[in-house]
Amino acid sequence: MRVPSLRLPGRNSEGDSSEGRLVGTARLDRRTKRLCGRLEPGDIAIIDHVDLDRVAADTLVGTGVPVVVNAAKSISGRYPNLGPEVLVKAGIILVDGVGEEIFDKVREGKTVAVDGGRIYLGDTLIGEGEVQTEDSVAADMEAAKEGLSVQLEAFAANTMEYLKRERDLLLDGVGVPDVRTSFNGRHALIVIRGYNYKEDIDVLRPYIREFKPVLVGVDGGADALLEAGYTPDMIVGDMDSVSDDALRCGAEIVVHAYADGRAPGMERMDRLGVPAIPFPAAATSEDIAMLMADEKGAELICAVGTHVTMVEFLDKGRGGMASTFLTRLRVGGKLVDAKGVSRLYRQDMSISALLLLIVSGLAAMATAVAISTVGRSFVDVIADWWDGVLFQIQRLFS
Repeated sequence: MRVPSLRLPGRNSEGDSSEGRLVGTARLDRRTKRLCGRLEPGDIAIIDHVDLDRVAADTLVGTGVPVVVNAAKSISGRYPNLGPEVLVKAGIILVDGVGEEIFDKVREGKTVAVDGGRIYLGDTLIGEGEVQTEDSVAADMEAAKEGLSVQLEAFAANTMEYLKRERDLLLDGVGVPDVRTSFNGRHALIVIRGYNYKEDIDVLRPYIREFKPVLVGVDGGADALLEAGYTPDMIVGDMDSVSDDALRCGAEIVVHAYADGRAPGMERMDRLGVPAIPFPAAATSEDIAMLMADEKGAELICAVGTHVTMVEFLDKGRGGMASTFLTRLRVGGKLVDAKGVSRLYRQDMSISALLLLIVSGLAAMATAVAISTVGRSFVDVIADWWDGVLFQIQRLFS
């Protein structure tokens, strides 16, 4: 039975949250992305996520959980990651650095209480960490900026290593599978469930309506398209964060496989009975989607929810992001970020501007009627008709 979140009077001991004691159902997983699919409002999320990134934090906020308990450090100091700031600004209590032992002490579905930085199972204290605030997150972020140089050096090394392994794919498109979806001469809209993807899709509706691009969902990006009222033409990814409904929507499925050919996602496709094509590559799923669109002749590639800034690249927190940098060099001038396209296609018109347009049109029509011979004749006909109507009305009452 699910236990709703409750607020009880807080204790006065050191480290207690001003919000008081919170009780809820524990949901835990070492993979935040996988956990978010099981969370409901009022649950207490227990994660093990070093350097919590913004995408994971946005997803946690969307689930409606009041508390996130992190076994690891949400900001380790390697670089200024963006996730903790998102959580605390959303009013979610973030208890940090509790320790991995909490995964051995509590089971899924058990009722736990969070009181300040302390986590209780019944009356038993099972973990304790630091409650993050906006001030503590800001201080940790400032300190983490010192680690940027080290991370950039590692990022550059990973980039060169990836270039050596995947140069045939990057330079000549070797390994891109044959697909039935036609990209040739068309725009491709590639949707990743990343930063501000909902807002970007919403403002891109005029663009989608006009250009009718090939709609490609990268893993959960397929669900994002369905939620917005669109059916994806293709789904690309390792299939760990896309729903069964999306996979059965009729889109062509391309499963991201490891460079050695292993494709765990194919097992899920086999269970669902949905045909799929493997694409072995060391790149990220969003990168192989871009490489495929480019290789298959897309005229322009519009990306939703992808990474743009240096911190966003590092915030993804894995060596595979080196492929993202090189992929953008490969696709070159074809790639346009959705935020830029949305600015070009934003169709906001103020009421005053609309009224001015209507008045201008009426004035132009009046002027044309007044100065033209046909217009004056038309006015005379209307005047005679109106006089006739008035005469008939007067006869009725006379």
